[in-house]
Amino acid sequence: MKKINEVEQKIAESLLQIKAIKLQPKNPFTWASGWKSPIYCDNRITLSHPSIRTYLRQQLSELIQDEFGSVEMVSGVATGGIPQGVLVAQDLGLPFTYVRPSAKEHGRQNQIEGGVVSGQRVVVIEDLVSTGKSSIKAVEALREAECNVVGLVSVFTYGFEIAKENFGKIKCPVFSLCNYEALIQVALENNYIVEADVDMLQNWRKDPANWDVK
Repeated sequence: MKKINEVEQKIAESLLQIKAIKLQPKNPFTWASGWKSPIYCDNRITLSHPSIRTYLRQQLSELIQDEFGSVEMVSGVATGGIPQGVLVAQDLGLPFTYVRPSAKEHGRQNQIEGGVVSGQRVVVIEDLVSTGKSSIKAVEALREAECNVVGLVSVFTYGFEIAKENFGKIKCPVFSLCNYEALIQVALENNYIVEADVDMLQNWRKDPANWDVK
């Protein structure tokens, strides 16, 4: 197995411990897309755990500074990226906006909530990256508003090939604190799953749209 770093280890352990991530290889979940999945991730649960919430904020802030240097605004993807984005913006002393999936149909009909300035160096924050579709909509909306989107950071990614392709098409660098490979390794080490589950979990990630428990 690939060696994982200290941050990946700690976050995977935390997400499993508080059940923000659940693994059920033999009793899969059904996602909104209709996909059958042996994993369900709800990183909003981290907000109820101050020590974990603080650690994620610190690590996201460090990741942004390490990968992008100086940025001028933080923007969260609605809805999961909003609270993480607010925490990071506060930590870095930066303005914050968030991006809806589409413009409101009433009032000012905004898609981006908050003030943006043409040419601003913006980093986008997500709690979770799956196919990347919602994140890419946010990036494109910010670019249409003439922001300079330098990249996207997330708490967790499934690492789907389709997501890599989608972000590659729009030339948006993506970094995550934790990933599916690290999660499986930590789950196995801590007895959340058994060795016999690993192949099934890896097969799901290769073709999630067509996977079903055997």
